[in-house]
Amino acid sequence: MEIVVIGLNHKTTSVDVRERLSGFLTEKGPVPASTQEATGLMESLFLTTCNRVELLFTSEEPERTIRDLMQYWADGIQKSPSDLIPEIYVLRADGAIQHLFKVAAGLDSMVIGEPQILGQIKEAYQESVRNHTTGVILNRLLHKTFSVAKRIRTETGIGGLAVSVSFAAVELAKKIFQDLSGKRVLLIGAGEMAELAAEHLLNNRVQKFIVANRTLERAMELARRWQGQAISLDEIPSALFETDIVLSSTGAPEIIIDYSQVKSIMKQRKQRPLFFIDIAVPRDIDPGINELDNVYLYDIDDLQGVIQQNIAVRKQEALKAERIAQEEGLKFDAWLNGLDVVPTIISLRQKIEAIRQGEWKKAGSALEGLTPGQQKAIEQMTGSIINKILHAPISFLKEAGHEDHKGVKIDQIQKIFNLNDSNKGMEED
Repeated sequence: MEIVVIGLNHKTTSVDVRERLSGFLTEKGPVPASTQEATGLMESLFLTTCNRVELLFTSEEPERTIRDLMQYWADGIQKSPSDLIPEIYVLRADGAIQHLFKVAAGLDSMVIGEPQILGQIKEAYQESVRNHTTGVILNRLLHKTFSVAKRIRTETGIGGLAVSVSFAAVELAKKIFQDLSGKRVLLIGAGEMAELAAEHLLNNRVQKFIVANRTLERAMELARRWQGQAISLDEIPSALFETDIVLSSTGAPEIIIDYSQVKSIMKQRKQRPLFFIDIAVPRDIDPGINELDNVYLYDIDDLQGVIQQNIAVRKQEALKAERIAQEEGLKFDAWLNGLDVVPTIISLRQKIEAIRQGEWKKAGSALEGLTPGQQKAIEQMTGSIINKILHAPISFLKEAGHEDHKGVKIDQIQKIFNLNDSNKGMEED
């Protein structure tokens, strides 16, 4: 039995191929029934996102399963296997395990450390459980994956720094105000980045949104979404008096908030801090206002600079995360390798216990005169003797670092204890 990952992602193929393959496999199923029956494919989990299409599975004949899947996937999107195969990656054994850990932690994403992929893996796992396609091995692996991702988030800073314009803007606001709860926000324009930043601000419990837009109807629509107030662009100067954070993203060809307006407002505000985030190109806000006391202005270039610094830090943190994934992968691999010896250990215990029960029956007449307490004491004593006898051979089987010789060790124990013919061993005195 071997764990395998077969898939393609944003690094190996185009979005067109990913979309076509995802659509086909979602509709027809990632594994044809004939492949499952013919190649000993036992467990599987299908993961599809905008950036990747992957199948995690266990198989008794992995080479044949991989070959059949590649053919099935190629046929499904009407592409020759020779064209598709270079775009597909195949990871096996500990490589597959560590790949899953890294994907869950966001180490294989377009944006290092992004958290969405972990939720997508959890959804894929829930779907697999509903469809009864996972078993002992993948159930254990997936639960381990979730704990590894949590450990990486806890022990590294891989997900703690802003790497998007909208999130970076909010993080800068938090540095200035520490706590954003109770703050008032003026949103000028309705660009996508501004809306995303507004959502982040809302998650940080800002008190009130004022929305100004060239089209009042659009301003009213956004104000309803955030339970705020809609105003016209002409009302912006008066709105600045009661605002703490100004987020601007319009398509205006010229400055809409100038130095003199802000200077006048700051006197009325008695120098209460005012934070401007200008993510418009061309800029909406006069860069000269940065010279005013207690006024803070960041434009798109400033935010991009912060993002690049944060990406560099995330890459450093990713090295720690890689080490954790490797460490946890080795632990899981040890557990998986230990499964090979379980049947032999069970047989060994069953045989020794059968011998004990047989000897107990032989001594039946001699034991009849003992009290229940005395019989229980003898039973406990013989059980303890069995455990001590079995300790050495079981430790020998489980010993780490000799996986290449595991088959030899299993064969030796089976021969020494005659496990292939348990009746013969029981009959001999």
